[in-house]
Amino acid sequence: MENTTAIRKAEIKIKMTEFEFPPMQDVVLIGNRAPIGAEAAKRMIDVLAPDQYEVIRLDHFMFEALVIRKSLLQLIPREKLISIILDEGSLVANEDNMVKAQVNIHVEINRMIDL
Repeated sequence: MENTTAIRKAEIKIKMTEFEFPPMQDVVLIGNRAPIGAEAAKRMIDVLAPDQYEVIRLDHFMFEALVIRKSLLQLIPREKLISIILDEGSLVANEDNMVKAQVNIHVEINRMIDL
C-alpha cells in the first residue's frame, strides 16, 4: 500500500488602506443605467458628508449625474471643470457604471510687481 501525504497550503494576501469618509473620492460619475441613481447618491451624501458635495444632474448621453466636492468648484470655473471630467469620464466609463475619481488641481501663479 502506498503512503501518500496530502499537503495543503493557503496563501493569503491582504491589502489595507485608510478608510475614507465618505467612501468616495472627489468626483463620482453616475451612469444613466447605474444601480444607484442621482437621488440615492444625494441622500447618501447628505447623511455622510453634509455640505461637502454637490450633485449636478446632467443632460449627457452617458451620465445621469455628477457628484463633486464643492471645494473643487471654487478653484476652477464650474463649466470648464465639469466639461473636462465628462470628456475624460466618457473614455473610461459606461452607462452602467458609477465611477469615482480623484481630482488634483494645482494652480500656479506668477505675478510681476514694481520695485
